[in-house]
Amino acid sequence: MALFDRFRRPTDPPAYPPGKRMYCIGDIHGRADLLVQLHALIEADATPYDGTKQLLYLGDYIDRGDESRQVIDILLSQPLTGFEYTYLLGNHEHALLDFLIDPEAMSGWLTWGGRETLHSYGIQAGLSPSKSQLAELRDLLERATPASHLIFFNQCQLSHSEGNYYFVHAGIRPGVALEKQDFQDQLWIRDAFTASNADHGAIVVHGHTISEEAELLPNRIGIDTGAYSSGVLTCLVLEGTEQRLLQTGGES
Repeated sequence: MALFDRFRRPTDPPAYPPGKRMYCIGDIHGRADLLVQLHALIEADATPYDGTKQLLYLGDYIDRGDESRQVIDILLSQPLTGFEYTYLLGNHEHALLDFLIDPEAMSGWLTWGGRETLHSYGIQAGLSPSKSQLAELRDLLERATPASHLIFFNQCQLSHSEGNYYFVHAGIRPGVALEKQDFQDQLWIRDAFTASNADHGAIVVHGHTISEEAELLPNRIGIDTGAYSSGVLTCLVLEGTEQRLLQTGGES
């Protein structure tokens, strides 16, 4: 496990509100082991700080990794003490909720992480389930998912603003005011956002699009480092004009 400092911006420095420190965690994707490691790093880092400590998760808690249910259990039953919490909705949580409504229309979810999530809840899904089997999987998932988990998924926020930072799962549509952003874009957008050099009116902190290393750019900060396969789960720490990272160490 490693701690990395990052450069301050040479011009137009970011401004996080005085007396507050933000810890923002990227896409976890069913890696409960990495979440436990990163929580320990955050707890050690935050202990000496006597201001307001905030902890924000950018969504995609589930799918792909083997321990989606365990990740939600940790978030609900083992929160770090002394923090203000914000949980954002990811496209994968939204897909699970849509699967519970219309499993046939959302059958594709099984191929990009849903099968692993079902397994974590004790449900086995075949490679090509029929319409009736999809309905059965939906019913099994509905019964196997604790009510507290469903409440959690449904209560996740779409975005969060603080200082001149805007936190969202996937990103935003360039050229559109932050308050007018489309729901789908904030959960799903990729290239149109990540390729843009536009000033968005705030520094957008996001996950969703995997990069080998965290991207700290003038208009956005991307911290999805592919934890489910790389073993690197990233946390962005913001305080005043400072930006730095806490990360788990990666696969050997």
